[in-house]
Amino acid sequence: MTYQASGASTGTLRGERTAPSARPTFADLDLLNPLLDALHQRGYETPTPIQAQAIPLLLDGRDLLGVAQTGTGKTAAFALPMLDILSDPYRDLAPGRPRGLVLTPTRELASQVADNFEAYGRHLEIESTVLFGGVNQNPQVRRLKRGVDVLVATPGRLLDLMGQGHVDLCEVEIFVLDEADRMLDMGFLRDVRRIVDALPTKRQSLLFSATMPPEIAALAHTMLVDPVRIEVTPPSTTVERIEQTVHFVEKQRKRALLVEILENRSIDRVLVFSRTKHGANHLVRHLVKHGIQAAALHGNKSQAARERALAGFRTGSVRALVATDIAARGLDVPGITHVINFDLPNVPESYVHRIGRTARAGREGVAISFCDGSELGYLKDIEREIRQRLDTVGEPPAARPAQTSGGGGRGRSNGGRRSGGRHRGTRGRQASTGRSRGGTRRRARRRR
Repeated sequence: MTYQASGASTGTLRGERTAPSARPTFADLDLLNPLLDALHQRGYETPTPIQAQAIPLLLDGRDLLGVAQTGTGKTAAFALPMLDILSDPYRDLAPGRPRGLVLTPTRELASQVADNFEAYGRHLEIESTVLFGGVNQNPQVRRLKRGVDVLVATPGRLLDLMGQGHVDLCEVEIFVLDEADRMLDMGFLRDVRRIVDALPTKRQSLLFSATMPPEIAALAHTMLVDPVRIEVTPPSTTVERIEQTVHFVEKQRKRALLVEILENRSIDRVLVFSRTKHGANHLVRHLVKHGIQAAALHGNKSQAARERALAGFRTGSVRALVATDIAARGLDVPGITHVINFDLPNVPESYVHRIGRTARAGREGVAISFCDGSELGYLKDIEREIRQRLDTVGEPPAARPAQTSGGGGRGRSNGGRRSGGRHRGTRGRQASTGRSRGGTRRRARRRR
């Protein structure tokens, strides 16, 4: 039987037990003391709704289908019970035979998930490692030979090492498929099915996805047994604490507008999204030329370059990280104050995942989007997806055919003045870069 839990509920579910009205602490969730110590050291005392709902169910051995928006704390929701269940000082580790497997779509997300396992399991005798492409496999192979409890991996590198005989999934007890809809977007669904087929029939399985397209629903039906469904927020609704505005601007003026906005020093750590890798590189050069510390993050960068860019962004030596949608999910950097869509995404769901990089862990954030004449159709699609009109700055540009260099899309041209939303005019531009001047709060395939 499948149980449904809404995002408003913050209690736990065990069978047909009524959820308590008071929000529990981590100490109420029956986790091992070493895990509670690690959480306390990181300043975590109260679980998020998905953590409060999922952890007791997973400790009871249930399969789980989690429909969770980015920034809801789902990594800890599966990492903590996995560590609890797999903690056994007397277990025998066989080379290349993990007991827990977490599958993620990108290198960045795999690294971050692995870091979380290390942090939460620091007081337990748990061995974990991460596999992804773009780097020499030999260190990864050597680590596997020493034996691991938890393996975090991207599909391509995992299948490569399985094919070479370095990984055998016959002893996996717990399997987590994270960001399943992103796997679909990136063309990994066939690889995912091959990996699932290699798992033992008797196992505990978890699937997390921000959205639930038909292909992912079908995968969940075949992968999960009598799962509990937890839905923390309605699919494709934007994070409530993010103030969202759209700046109408001619395409040739976008770079100048970005520099103008970044002159506001209250924008401390900003993630800028470009539709193309080439465009991201050009934008970084332009920002550096104007004295703004910037770095690019996209698929053409080596793993070492990507790690340097992320490290600089986390420490503050890089103020603006210019990224393609590879970073839209999985990037978890504390303190991102602003997200700027230099190019509007041509897939409206990507807008939600982009702006979800700010306003994390209970904080507030600001999302600013640039819209030229070729992107009016994209804007209309986004507003339909999030079911609200966005505040606007400036006059709508003349409609032009949508650009195809970003890989096509569903944009349409619709010229003329927009109706609905709040029109601020050009003098309201500075107000949209932060909250100090009265901005409105909006509620709200390639193989690795």
